[in-house]
Amino acid sequence: MKDKKTVGRPKFELDTNILEKLASILCTMEEMASFFGCSVDTLERNFADTIKKGREQGKISLRRLQFEKAQSGNTTMLIWLGKQILGQKEKIETSENNDPLPWSYD
Repeated sequence: MKDKKTVGRPKFELDTNILEKLASILCTMEEMASFFGCSVDTLERNFADTIKKGREQGKISLRRLQFEKAQSGNTTMLIWLGKQILGQKEKIETSENNDPLPWSYD
């Protein structure tokens, strides 16, 4: 029986744990490709699921830290999360009255 000959390039291999960690700190595709010495296309074609999982973990970590800041009383974070998650917004009052404001020379 003859050995099967493989056609094309050999499959690119990398440590998926490292790839997932890089994705979890929200590295760009270009940064990850540069780290591993491959093209962005190679990562997108062969490791999309690993990258997606890492990015989702990074978002979870970021959200957890934001909530911790808000729960500790960080007003800026409370306002920002209220606007982003709860749809809250600042009320801007307008008036149809175009009269000038009163002025006095005291």
